[in-house]
Amino acid sequence: MIVIPAIDLKDGHCVRLRQGLMEEATVFSEDPAEMARHWVDQGAQRLHLVDLNGAFAGKPINESALKAIVAEVGQEITIQLGGGIRSLDVIERYLDDGISSVIIGTAAVKNPGFLHEACDAFPGHILVGLDAKDGKVAVEGWSKLTGHEVVDLALRFQDYGVEGIIYTDIGRDGMMTGVNVDATVTLARALNIPVIASGGLRGLEDIRALCLVQEEGISGVITGRAIYEGTLDFSQAVALTQSWVKGN
Repeated sequence: MIVIPAIDLKDGHCVRLRQGLMEEATVFSEDPAEMARHWVDQGAQRLHLVDLNGAFAGKPINESALKAIVAEVGQEITIQLGGGIRSLDVIERYLDDGISSVIIGTAAVKNPGFLHEACDAFPGHILVGLDAKDGKVAVEGWSKLTGHEVVDLALRFQDYGVEGIIYTDIGRDGMMTGVNVDATVTLARALNIPVIASGGLRGLEDIRALCLVQEEGISGVITGRAIYEGTLDFSQAVALTQSWVKGN
């Protein structure tokens, strides 16, 4: 399992939201590429980027900032990106820009045919972001809850050929109240593809809890506010996961 720093982009800046609310954004850096360099130097193996403006607009908005990040660290690290991805042309453009994997969220739920086409066109490069509260999937920047169960949708998307699932408990995201380990494990056990945990991570205790269950199929955990506000030392988290792999 790896620890994946999040860089959420709003108006060209690196920010974090509380529970997906744009008006609850805290700016942590005005230079996202410099922030990306910082996390790579701290031992990151993968970056999680989100075009927040794009997620709400339904189209790419922060592409210049994304290109700057790729130019800075793209040769050294795997980069996954979500937010406003609604067409095959956009996916192709991002992959051409140097993004390793794109994350389809709302469009996967509302237009599963598009997701199926994306998996066929770009095998090995498509992740699905499933954001949920009380087991129900949310869409459109978490503003709408659907009647879909997380596990049911994930199983369907697995059959389409997605690379993995990013599971976010939106009731915890940005709140640093702890990762929902039980729900993440339940999802991972139902699937044959990797699950990346997201939402609520606070400190090393969450990393330890996930390391204990990583063999269930949890390949990583995304961290945002915790590393920006200092409740989680990122380099310590990386060291913990690496030592766990070695059997310590």
